Amino acid sequence: MDYKKFKVTDDVKLMLYKAMLKPRMIEEKMLILLRQGKISKWFSGIGQEAISVGVTSALHASEYILPMHRNLGVFTTREIPLYRLFSQWQGKASGFTNGRDRSFHFGTQEYNIVGMISHLGPQLGVADGIALAHKLRGENKVTAVFTGEGATSEGDFHEALNVAAVWDLPVLFCIENNGYGLSTPTEEQYKCEHLADKGAGYGMESHIIDGNNILEVYTKVNALCTDIRANPRPVLLEFKTFRMRGHEEASGTKYVPKELLEEWAQKDPLDNFADYLKEHKLLNDALEKEIRATISDEIDAHLQQAYEEEAIVFDESKELSDVYFNFDLEDVTPNIHTKNIRLVDAISDGLRGAMEKHDNLVIMGQDVAEYGGVFKITDGFVAAFGKERVRNTPICESAIVAAAMGLSINGMKAVMEMQFADFASSGFNPIVNYLAKTHYRWGEKADVVIRMPCGGGVAAGPFHSQTNEAWFAKTPGLKVVYPAFPTDAKGLLSTAIEDPNPVLFFEHKGLYRSVYQEVPTNHYTIPFGEASILREGDAITIVSYGAGVHWALETLDKNEDIKADLLDLRTLVPLDMERIYSSVKKTGKLIILQEDSLFGGIASDISSLVMENCFEYLDGPIKRVASMETPIPFNAELERNYLAKSKFEAALLALLAY
Repeated sequence: MDYKKFKVTDDVKLMLYKAMLKPRMIEEKMLILLRQGKISKWFSGIGQEAISVGVTSALHASEYILPMHRNLGVFTTREIPLYRLFSQWQGKASGFTNGRDRSFHFGTQEYNIVGMISHLGPQLGVADGIALAHKLRGENKVTAVFTGEGATSEGDFHEALNVAAVWDLPVLFCIENNGYGLSTPTEEQYKCEHLADKGAGYGMESHIIDGNNILEVYTKVNALCTDIRANPRPVLLEFKTFRMRGHEEASGTKYVPKELLEEWAQKDPLDNFADYLKEHKLLNDALEKEIRATISDEIDAHLQQAYEEEAIVFDESKELSDVYFNFDLEDVTPNIHTKNIRLVDAISDGLRGAMEKHDNLVIMGQDVAEYGGVFKITDGFVAAFGKERVRNTPICESAIVAAAMGLSINGMKAVMEMQFADFASSGFNPIVNYLAKTHYRWGEKADVVIRMPCGGGVAAGPFHSQTNEAWFAKTPGLKVVYPAFPTDAKGLLSTAIEDPNPVLFFEHKGLYRSVYQEVPTNHYTIPFGEASILREGDAITIVSYGAGVHWALETLDKNEDIKADLLDLRTLVPLDMERIYSSVKKTGKLIILQEDSLFGGIASDISSLVMENCFEYLDGPIKRVASMETPIPFNAELERNYLAKSKFEAALLALLAY
């Protein structure tokens, strides 16, 4: 292995050797503990230490790095106390996830590390968001993100690289090409000769680096980082290396030809570098023994500290309270000055007020800039706030959701417009597996609002008309808001943007320009989890949200003799069940109206909760009214009969007569 051509001081060489030796010795210890049953799983990076150590050493400590499960060297080079790593692997409280996640599935703002999730790809987009925040603030910093060669086949890889290239984001995309994705060799994963060749397709600079040569890794990455800080741009790096052990220890390496393992064993990054240092009198047997003894003592002492730590005791209240980031909402009341505006105008006003209040708020989405969005909610925003903060995006929902998460990690706020709520399926993974779980996993907020234009009645067909709130209300960690009136929409959107938790904000397209209201002109907030009582009566309780509220009002106006409590939920997570219980105890009957199809919808859970908690107060069966169990059709007559509106009056009268 050629080390001579790389100009590195002797002190740095010795530092890099120690930095590689430490994770190697930890891994060797972990493999013993695994066999003893003292840890449950291990993903080995033996033979790949030069990449983790070299890249991390080239970055500044203040720069974010997003590692994978074979990058122990990232964590040790950032000098995380070993007992905290050991506690993390043992599921103890001194780790980083309070026992809620394992191995390297964690992040820590203290060390500017953002850990992976098992879906791998989304963290590439998160790196985009982190880098975008640095760029917007004029900070000359690099963000490095790791992936294996297997994850380069995921759509998130393409999306993240494309966004980074279009926006000239200072991201190092580091591919550790170690030969196998679990048991699948590279020739069965991609057809190009080198993964670095993919950079050309994005107009992106790329390099191939010998991932087992620590001096090559360090010097080349260091030079690139220096240049990128001055000239922000993304760079794709392919590190050629090999995985000397199984995908994880239980999988073994029987699928790897023996001669291939022997060939790569000769290229071991630590052994070769030690030989080089000894050849140049920078290391000798005595010094090596001393260094190993120091590291070994540190490992043993920190292991003992982790062993002595008490096991986590289950605390239900703590588990539940840590799903969301707790914050105190500033109660800003509406003023007396109003203007008669539509729902669409109220949302635009709320968004504009938030942009004026928070100079760290960024709006992202397809066509949201000069075009103003397909529903014109951000019309004029570029002139008011500039293209840096009102950003058109490529058509890549997953990467933009992930980038919004990255902005939040790096101290900013993000509002993403999902052009139609239906398209959230293309960003589903980062919403439900990244945004929703981050605070529970490692205490990091997700200060992200995703606006979701939704709903039928506008003859837009199966891919532009869904009301898919139930997809997300089921997922702990997300908040779901669904206003029916302009005043509520403005105030609830203001609250959503103030809230440091991820919020899915549903906006019914059919209500955008059909519903008017006198709306306060100031910036104000409305607390989540408080249903609104629109009508009062003692004959029956009607619960609905979104367009269903207006259908219920029309029905009550048509049947003036019906004295009903009509509750507009406004938010679905959190859900105001107490107000529903109170009304049901008064009226004895409950009908729930939703636009979504019936099975698995919000109405089903409300019905179950009322049955469990108010059964003795009921004077009849709970009735759910929802749309047909089909995709929503385009034809106006088909759509009219599909929607729950056509069934509500008959169901209401039947329940009243029960």
